[in-house]
Amino acid sequence: MLVDLRIQNYALIESLELRPSPLLNIITGETGAGKSIMLGAIGLLLGNRADGKLLFDTARKCVIEGQFDIASYQLQDIFEAEDLDYDAQCILRREISPTGKSRAFVNDTPVTLEALRKIGANLMDIHSQHDTLLLGDTVFQLNLLDLYAGLVPQRTHYSNAFRQYRKLEAELKTLEDQSNQANAQLDYNSFLLNELEEASLDNEDQDALEQEVKQLEHAEEIKYKLSQALHGLRDSESCATGTMKDASTLLGQVAAYAENFRELRQRLESCLIELHDIADEVETAERRTEGDPARTEELQERLNVLYTLQRKHAVRELGALLAVRDELRQKVGNVLNLDKQIARVRKDVEAALTAVTKQAAKLSESRRKSFPRFEQELRDLVADLGMPNARIVVDHRAGAPSASGTDVVNILFTANKGAQPQTLSKAASGGEFSRLMLCVKYLLADKTALPTIVFDEIDTGISGEIAVKVGRMMQQMARKHQLVAISHLPQMAAAGDAHYFVYKEDRADRTVSRIRQLGEEDRIKEIAHMIAGAKPSANALQSARELLALRGEAMAG
Repeated sequence: MLVDLRIQNYALIESLELRPSPLLNIITGETGAGKSIMLGAIGLLLGNRADGKLLFDTARKCVIEGQFDIASYQLQDIFEAEDLDYDAQCILRREISPTGKSRAFVNDTPVTLEALRKIGANLMDIHSQHDTLLLGDTVFQLNLLDLYAGLVPQRTHYSNAFRQYRKLEAELKTLEDQSNQANAQLDYNSFLLNELEEASLDNEDQDALEQEVKQLEHAEEIKYKLSQALHGLRDSESCATGTMKDASTLLGQVAAYAENFRELRQRLESCLIELHDIADEVETAERRTEGDPARTEELQERLNVLYTLQRKHAVRELGALLAVRDELRQKVGNVLNLDKQIARVRKDVEAALTAVTKQAAKLSESRRKSFPRFEQELRDLVADLGMPNARIVVDHRAGAPSASGTDVVNILFTANKGAQPQTLSKAASGGEFSRLMLCVKYLLADKTALPTIVFDEIDTGISGEIAVKVGRMMQQMARKHQLVAISHLPQMAAAGDAHYFVYKEDRADRTVSRIRQLGEEDRIKEIAHMIAGAKPSANALQSARELLALRGEAMAG
């Protein structure tokens, strides 16, 4: 409930503070005194769009702050979803700068307007004659019927099952789209894959193949050059090995004269050994080098296969070609796996739809059972508020499964005897709509923790005993939910637990709107003014006392 409301620098309000009663609060005042301005400020606090032109002093910012006790509202999940610290005492604040820039805060943490609206919607409900149009919305009607029948947990259970069904349905659609796309390319991808598989690329060494082909193509040249090299190394009279051997003999002859001669001979002997090894390997290579046209053709054909595949897949090396093959394997394999996944998910979708259908049927049955009781209770309430011939019928038909079930409802109404009930938008006048909405909220008051409800002249179009009954109905609602009602009726004014008076104060430079709580005597005078005008008679004052006495009796009852 609202514990404290502060408004600074807004329209005609220079500074205003309201600490409402937890029960029924009545606000009265002359037309234009500032009651609607206060509602506008509350609207800003709940996330309505701001206008810098509404500042009382255009040189200072406007600040609207409300403190709420939210311990009974179970709003922890909303605070967690908005990444806000939860506290049973919640402070909403809205600031509008002279430039029109707006900032919003929840417990001193900056938030977006959307976050402020989400939280504010659970703290205050401003109800005006225009808001009664909401009652004509079929989704709103279904929600209130579920609240009335206590079906919110059952509906939540169904909604969770429906969301899971839709999630699986979306997953199936995605898989089917993927399958259709993959199947469109399956033949081509399979052809490419088969081509690569047939090429047997796994144990291939392209560099070795290219090297062997080069050797085979130049076999005669290689053999001749190796023969010439061998001749120079070992097979001629002046070959390198013979010359080095002679040099080694000469160094051996002088080795006894100096240590360095002996070392030089040892180094030359090592070189001679290495040269003999080289000559042997050259001889072996020369002997093995032979032209092989058949082998050359075989290798060239193999390389041509590799080169063709590389050009086809726009790669330059064998490793990249292997990567292409592996990717094609995955694509082709995915098509087969997709079929298995689709079959599995389709089975899950069918099971989820069966579960949703069963739960929807149970929810629908529970709803239909509650309709006669709802119709009767609402009929009795509106009859007590001056519509004794009213008829209320919940029109029901089955629809397609949705997040709220398979039920489509429409509350039909007529206030006139013998008339056929019609949709609310056609059948109810503004005053009837207002009283009907009041009765609906009265029914819901025992079913759920409603936020602070602000009624803006909901009593328009009624008077006399009906106004007294509306006041009593609000008193009963206020025993469990905080109410604030703006009214022009003395009967309503007398029903409040607390009575606030909004008035204008004319200064030398401008007019200011103020509010004050009335004591018992001031309250009698204000109600008498509402009955008889600016100069109430003794009878009007007595009538005011009697109305307040009726309030006391109602509270005692």
